[in-house]
Amino acid sequence: MPIAAVILLVFVWGRSLPGVLVGVAAVFLAGAVLAAVHHAEVVAHRVGEPYGSLVLAVAVTIIEVALIVTLMLDGGDKSATLARDTVFAAVMITCNGIVGLSLLAAALRHRVAVFQPEGTGGMLASVATLATLCLVLPTFTTSKPGPQFSTSQMVFAAVAALVLYGLFVATQTVRHRDYFLPVTKQGEVIDADDHADAPSTRTALVSLGLLGLALVAVVGLAKSVSPTIESGVEAAGMPHAVVGVVIALLVLLPETIAAVRAARRDRVQTSLNLALGSAMASIGLTVPAVVIASFFLSGPLVLGLGATHMVLLGLTLVVGTLTVVPGRATLLQAGVHLAVLAAYLELAVTP
Repeated sequence: MPIAAVILLVFVWGRSLPGVLVGVAAVFLAGAVLAAVHHAEVVAHRVGEPYGSLVLAVAVTIIEVALIVTLMLDGGDKSATLARDTVFAAVMITCNGIVGLSLLAAALRHRVAVFQPEGTGGMLASVATLATLCLVLPTFTTSKPGPQFSTSQMVFAAVAALVLYGLFVATQTVRHRDYFLPVTKQGEVIDADDHADAPSTRTALVSLGLLGLALVAVVGLAKSVSPTIESGVEAAGMPHAVVGVVIALLVLLPETIAAVRAARRDRVQTSLNLALGSAMASIGLTVPAVVIASFFLSGPLVLGLGATHMVLLGLTLVVGTLTVVPGRATLLQAGVHLAVLAAYLELAVTP
């Protein structure tokens, strides 16, 4: 599927597609997403946790960055808020959608979802800091009119995001790796995934290569169908910010599937690593990338959120904190997170 999707991409790249070809591209796009999930899980099973979830989180963020930058290259006033809308959508979908679905899957199958509050709490604190620095503060700064950073402020936010994300990766993979491993209901750390034998090095390398092809296909095909998405959003009379929501839903589909699968195996910590790790990568890697791109593109880069979205972000962080602190969650917490996501989607369509 990754090879077939890349071949199709060669034929459709840079062309205006009729409706039939858009449908074909969408089918291959979905296939490439599912293939990316499969090969990412093979690689993850080889390298183990928490490295596996980090591989998928970074891979998905590369898709997001590539999509945003390629769409920004098209120019226009609407591209000024595309990065903000997509990053915020990614934060809301990961912190409420993926977390909520993972807790729901685990609670339905195992009654109680169990995870480590130490590692999960650190991830949530990092998400809160990055989101506030990069998405909230631009609304209140006065060096430049509008919800924008000045050049020095943008550089500071980009450097701070990269440093904090690098510190998170070092903490997750080196200094406190055990804080990010799944646990049993008795609190015992699970340092091995015993549902299948680990793949060979050759198999893992092949999957790594096919994962790269699948991600290239996802980026390229999504760019090819994006004009249809934008036209559909405009024809439906919905705000242009919905385009960012659609992009975030698309690029986070692999992580959502992988997280729910892990939760059903009672590996909720792996699911939360995927969700919150993606939220951090989405801000910590995407914002620096679009800041660099903004120096070469004409037009402003608007990062500041509006009042409604700031309220939703605050609610998400409060609810997330109350979910994480006990280290255990039930259907109630899953329902609360999914309710916040539903509110975000409703207000995105009808602000």
